[in-house]
Amino acid sequence: MSEELRKEAAKMLLNGATLLSEPCPYCKGVRVMKDGHALCTKCGRKPEKKEIASEEKKENPLKVTLDKKLDNLSKELEKEMDHDKQQSILKSINSILEMLDKIKEK
Repeated sequence: MSEELRKEAAKMLLNGATLLSEPCPYCKGVRVMKDGHALCTKCGRKPEKKEIASEEKKENPLKVTLDKKLDNLSKELEKEMDHDKQQSILKSINSILEMLDKIKEK
């Protein structure tokens, strides 16, 4: 490993990078990853950016369902002419919005 690669890998590790269990696909050297960027400490190659799966990216199924219901109620409200039914739809929309706020807080 060259001195320059050693310094860069050490700097990455000090800034929160992790050692990868998978070897470099090019030379089988040890790799360090930080913010989706991998660096081989042997050959210095940097493969394409690898996305790290996170729980934030996963869509909450309840949120998906509530979004669909909200969309359907909005369309229903747009077509509804009866004032009492409009009020009922608006109450339902309000309840869904409150639930979506609760989901965001978690």
